Amino acid sequence: MARSLWTGSLSFGLVNVPVALFSAVRDQDLHFHQLHEKDGARIETRRFCAEEDKEVPLDAIGHAYDLDDGKTVVVTDEDLEAVAPRKTRTIDIEAFVDADEIDPIAFDHPYFLAPTGDAEGPRRAYQLLVEVMEQTGRLAIGRFVMRAKEYLVAIEVRDERLALTTMRFADEVRSADGIDTGGKKPAKAQLDQAVALVEALAADWDPSAWKDCYRKRLEDVIARKRKGRKISAPEPAREPAPVPDLMAALERSLAEATKGASGSGRRSAGDDLADLSREELYERAQQADVPGRSSMSKDELVDALGSG
Repeated sequence: MARSLWTGSLSFGLVNVPVALFSAVRDQDLHFHQLHEKDGARIETRRFCAEEDKEVPLDAIGHAYDLDDGKTVVVTDEDLEAVAPRKTRTIDIEAFVDADEIDPIAFDHPYFLAPTGDAEGPRRAYQLLVEVMEQTGRLAIGRFVMRAKEYLVAIEVRDERLALTTMRFADEVRSADGIDTGGKKPAKAQLDQAVALVEALAADWDPSAWKDCYRKRLEDVIARKRKGRKISAPEPAREPAPVPDLMAALERSLAEATKGASGSGRRSAGDDLADLSREELYERAQQADVPGRSSMSKDELVDALGSG
C-alpha cells in the first residue's frame, strides 16, 4: 500500500477537498553503501570545523551565503524562520490554464492526489473537479507548502484521478541564448533524406518496451558476484568517427533501416534483433561471449548475433 507524503485539502473557490499526496514515480536505481576497501567497514560522514579540526554537532551548524565580491553573509536559523513560507495544509488553486500553453521544461516531479475520508460531500467535490478538468482540458495552477518549501504546481487528470506536478518558476528555466544552433540550415536533399530516415524508424510509442539496460547489467553483476564469479571490465568502446560525407551516411542509414524493417537477415530464434537497442544487443553479446563486442556498432552486433 502506497504511503502518503502529505495530507491536507485542495482549495477550489469556496470548496475544500481533503486529499493525500502520493508519489507517481518510484526509484528503481540500485543504491550502494560506501565501505573501507581494506576491512569492509561502513564509511561514516561527519562534519568538522576547518579552524579547530573538531567534529561539529548539527545543532551548532550555521549558514553563510557567498557574495559576488568574495565576502559572506552569515544567516541564522531565526533569519531563515522569518522568511519561511506560512505552513498550511492547503493546495490553493489560483488559475486554470490551457495545457498546451505550458512548456514541458517547466514540469518537475509528478504525484497523485487522492481523496481522503469517507464523507460523501468531499468525495463528490473531488469527482466534480475531475470531470470539470477533463471536459475543459485545462490545468489547475496553484501553490502549496511541503517540508518547509513552497511549490508552484499544476494539477491535471490522469487515469481518472487528479495528478499534481511540481513546477519550476520562470527564472529557473535557462535561456537558450549562447547555446550553439549547429550552423547553417542543411541542403534540401539532405533534409529529404533525413526525413525519409525518420519515417523509416517511426514506431508507435510503447513505454514498456524501453528498459533500463544499465540497471539490468548492474543486477547481473551483483548476481554473479553473489555466486563468486569474477567480473571482467569490457574493452573500451570505440569512438565514432566524424561523418566525412553526410549524404552518404544518410543513404546508408536509410538502407539499413529499411532492411531492418523488412526483417531480411535480421531474425534470430524468432527474435527481431534489429528492434533491440545497442545496450540490449551488447548484453546478449556478453552472454554469448562475442569477441570484440565493445567496439561493435549496433548493426555489427546484430550481424554477429544473427550468425552465431
